[in-house]
Amino acid sequence: MSNEFTAIIEDGGDGWYWAHSPEVPGANGQGRTPPEALDDLAAAIELVLAHLRDEAARSMSPSAVRDVVRVG
Repeated sequence: MSNEFTAIIEDGGDGWYWAHSPEVPGANGQGRTPPEALDDLAAAIELVLAHLRDEAARSMSPSAVRDVVRVG
């Protein structure tokens, strides 16, 4: 599955760059360069989304139907 998210990259002023995505609260990345921070953010987004999917699957009722919705 491929998705696009907004990435906000900031220079920490200490030799590190920090990245976050407003669409995925809790996902943050860091790196010595902007591309490293983006890669780290992408990995964090994957972890957050996998966790949310697992939580949702555990809380679904037995009669729930799982489907897919595409946006954009």
